[in-house]
Amino acid sequence: MDDQNKNLILATALSFLVILVWFVLFPPPEPDTPLVTEAPQAETTTTGAEATVPTTAGTPSATADAPVATDPVETAARVPLETPRLTGSISLLGGRIDDLALKDYKVSLDEGSDIVKMLSPVGEAGAYYALYGWAAGAGLTPDDVPGPNTIWQAEPGATLGPDTPITLTWENGTGLSFDRTIAIDDNYMFTVTQTVTNTGDAQVALAPYSVLARHGLPEDVTGIWVVHEGAVQFAQGEYLETDWNDFDTYSERDVEAGQEARWAGFTDHYWQTVLIAPQNDTTRVETFHDATRDIYQTTAKQDTKTVAAGASASVTSQVFAGAKEWETIRNYQSNGIEKFIDSIDWGWFFFLTKPIFWLLHELNKLIGNMGWSIIGLTLIIKAVLFPLAYKSYVSMAKMKELQPQMEKLKESAGEDKQKLQQGMMELYKKEKVNPAAGCLPILLQIPIFFSLYKVIFVTIELRHAPWFGPFSDLSAPDPTSIMNLFGLLPFAGPEPGSIVALIFIGILPLLLGISMWLQQKLNPAPTDPTQQMIFAWMPWVFMFMLGSFASGLVVYWIANNVITFTQQYLIMRSQGYKPDLMGNIRGSFKKRTQSDSK
Repeated sequence: MDDQNKNLILATALSFLVILVWFVLFPPPEPDTPLVTEAPQAETTTTGAEATVPTTAGTPSATADAPVATDPVETAARVPLETPRLTGSISLLGGRIDDLALKDYKVSLDEGSDIVKMLSPVGEAGAYYALYGWAAGAGLTPDDVPGPNTIWQAEPGATLGPDTPITLTWENGTGLSFDRTIAIDDNYMFTVTQTVTNTGDAQVALAPYSVLARHGLPEDVTGIWVVHEGAVQFAQGEYLETDWNDFDTYSERDVEAGQEARWAGFTDHYWQTVLIAPQNDTTRVETFHDATRDIYQTTAKQDTKTVAAGASASVTSQVFAGAKEWETIRNYQSNGIEKFIDSIDWGWFFFLTKPIFWLLHELNKLIGNMGWSIIGLTLIIKAVLFPLAYKSYVSMAKMKELQPQMEKLKESAGEDKQKLQQGMMELYKKEKVNPAAGCLPILLQIPIFFSLYKVIFVTIELRHAPWFGPFSDLSAPDPTSIMNLFGLLPFAGPEPGSIVALIFIGILPLLLGISMWLQQKLNPAPTDPTQQMIFAWMPWVFMFMLGSFASGLVVYWIANNVITFTQQYLIMRSQGYKPDLMGNIRGSFKKRTQSDSK
């Protein structure tokens, strides 16, 4: 076997192995069965260094009395919330942000599908909400400060919107009055300003806090580690992740060791809710899981405020609750939320994933169609790699020209492998040919392929992104099937993601296999029987392996194959070597016929 074939088979085997491992590690996601949890029956407290922070989970602190929470008050009034992108309401029970839906996103592409529900109140399956309040410090008891079950007052007829913030009020009856002003922008950012006024005779100490609580796991958890789901935070200059199954339990958590964080919260595949601390205030964050009641919680406690008699204190923080849109999150980062763009999981190849997504995003803004944008992205990537591809294909053409001389070397060397190797190296040096040049473009495609897979699977911009005809979601597998002749027969194909769908593949995987097969036919079949078998099966194995991947990724692979085929054919022609495409195709069928007749 000559060096050219050795390098080619090595690159092919490596690519095949990487794709196989990727397919095993990252199978197409299947939604887990949602966990149905009971609503909590009691609210308890945890003790900080200077003030006691109410929590939705756990057992009473040894040093503070736990406020007894009643069941959710069904008759508690609500303040409507309406923006161009959100709809929902704020509960006056604890002033909870606990009812939120995203107008721009539907659960599925089915006609009449509901919009995505982001937050839900206690009492509903999968309750998910944000709480704000003050923790009692020196001179106060938990009853003196507003807690999770405090009934706030709001102006009658108030509606929360981008231009209409609301103010909630509560008085403890012993000299402290509390105001909470909630504002919202045109996207997904709430701004909460908490104010306490001390009309009493004595100084008091209390600490503002915010809590995110989630009852059970989300319904649409993917369960695969190609995308992070769980807790996220940016603390002390470092971005940190915690998977759902890696949370500390309530008893394991270390309150005093809670990290100072700029932002922290929970992230799903496409959505996230994140508490954002004031920029010039110290905020300590702790995240834990109460396994007994299956509640995940992130608590952010700010500096304790000492309020003299006749004085007041206020603090402003934020909470993001919405879709992980790249442009929206980037704008928030530009306005001062450090590293917020990293809340989108860019993966190990972030240095490729981020620019690839940026380019795809800009192409989509220009073209207006994600499918054609992926093809445009492929053209640009191939253009950037063209110098390497040119050297590779020129080297391959020269290797073809050297075949007669290499055959003579083999004959003269006989069984002397060292003599043959020396002769071939001298020949390569004389003709300025690099036999390994053909491997580099193939190897460079591997991290690009992985990065594009990450972009297509993780970013919400690809969710439900249509191309044309039946391809209405480029983040999902090809919906067509050979079973019904790709929609020509009057019955539905198999369920996408099923074993049957994997066998009865769609049109895109079929085109992928054909494009790989045609690309092979630019070169004669190798003489070695083992190589012949690998080359013969490789396109069709890839076809079935990638059939269940996101259709956007298959579109990229097909476009890449077509462009590679065209580049290779034209470059090799320019070097005086004319690939015998039709002859190689006929030759493969003749060999197969002769093999069958034997």
